[in-house]
Amino acid sequence: MQRSWSTLSVHGVYQKLSAWADGPNMVTQCSITPGNSYTYRFNVTGQEGTLWWHAHFSLLRVTVYGVLIIRPRGGAAALPFSPPDHEANILLGEWWNANPIDVLNEAYVKGAAPNVSDAFTINGQPGDLYNCSKKHTYKLEVVSGKTYWLRIINGAIHGQFFFKVAGHNFTVVGVDATYTKPYETDVVVIAPGQTVDALMVANAIPGSYYMAARPYISAGPEGPLVDVSTTTGIVKYASVNSSSAPVMPALPGLYDTPTAHRFYTNLTALVRPGDPTVPLAVDEQMFITIGSGIVPCSPPQFLCNKTAGSASASMNNVSYVFPTAMPLLVAHYNNVSGVYKTDFPDNPPVLFDFTNPAVNTDPALRPLWNTVQDIRLKKVKYNATVEIVLQNTAIEVPENHPMHLHSFNFFVLAQGFGNYNATAAVSNYNLVDPQVRNTIAVPAGGWAVIRFVANNPGVWFMHCHFDIHLALGLGTAIVVENGNTPDSILPPPPPDFPTC
Repeated sequence: MQRSWSTLSVHGVYQKLSAWADGPNMVTQCSITPGNSYTYRFNVTGQEGTLWWHAHFSLLRVTVYGVLIIRPRGGAAALPFSPPDHEANILLGEWWNANPIDVLNEAYVKGAAPNVSDAFTINGQPGDLYNCSKKHTYKLEVVSGKTYWLRIINGAIHGQFFFKVAGHNFTVVGVDATYTKPYETDVVVIAPGQTVDALMVANAIPGSYYMAARPYISAGPEGPLVDVSTTTGIVKYASVNSSSAPVMPALPGLYDTPTAHRFYTNLTALVRPGDPTVPLAVDEQMFITIGSGIVPCSPPQFLCNKTAGSASASMNNVSYVFPTAMPLLVAHYNNVSGVYKTDFPDNPPVLFDFTNPAVNTDPALRPLWNTVQDIRLKKVKYNATVEIVLQNTAIEVPENHPMHLHSFNFFVLAQGFGNYNATAAVSNYNLVDPQVRNTIAVPAGGWAVIRFVANNPGVWFMHCHFDIHLALGLGTAIVVENGNTPDSILPPPPPDFPTC
């Protein structure tokens, strides 16, 4: 790394007994300093599908990200669907005409959200609708009757997307490197951090068609200012030489929550022999509120409005701050005290009407905005089954948060709107074929329930994949203790492990 401090994270890889290669800055490792290097060593046993890698330092993943494809050990014949004729990687991204680290630092001193991005991108290019990039628009040439495997990855910082190809439909066969039952749709909805495997048959009238992605703005028109532009690529039939303009798909509206929720909730897992099943006995239950808040301005924030306070985000009213002395994993491995606490609350400190917008207008409810900055983690036993209810709040604005858990896939048992009600929800849990994810888009003004087995020792980050929200504190980590066998004990760090 020559110009900036950085780390690298391979998003969605289990990192079994390789926590030192997980990557989040000051969680599992110190940054790689300019001019130095670190080799990430891990295996992908037991995984197949579409994943990706990205920088995990500040907003650096704006420009540092790529695809990781794990193919079946048995080759194409081992796929649970007919092998497609061709594959295409579709990386959705976001771009600022500035150094992304400067963008975040400028926002910090103001105690506010960063400036809106200048463009969204498909495979690094904004597309035809932006004046500067028309000649560089991504093009996918197709042949009539052939099937194309689109490996769609959302690498954007703050943009959830509706993705369509004019004149074509998709069959979704996987998400987050797990297989799904085939799901037919004309639109893919994808949050930052997620991947979608979609089959597309080139069965339209030969011509040129736009593939397009526009943001899904879950906060609605009253939410924070965001980029509302559309990025495009072109699907062009090889048999056509016409220069006519491509056909544009009819995209959902910016605030189309029903379409987003329908896509997110209609996916189910393709359960094959030998696949993990939903554990029924739960050892650790957590109810975690996620959302925005306020903290006092700190001295470095010299442009912060001290009356209004500084923007924050939190989980159970705790705004995560990064340690400065040493990474969490180093402190855990060496049993160093004082770096973090293990008293992350299993429940919010105050129960209130979480999704009632009155929290933004009633002065008596204003104290609910206040969050506490701290490093409070959750410790669990090796092999414990953990269930987490993620409850969105209406504080400042209800917004769909893509929550990512490092190292583990989890079962998505249920999702809904309003306040979570266990009596009503539990009876509707999908315990048979729930979708399996590493990143869940928790509905705006709603909730989601996830369950997983903590079968990998280490310190594992859980955070919003809106990197701006992570910078404001929307994260924590789960400390998984060692087990009693050699294959359940965290090994020592490698010789080239970065030091602070």
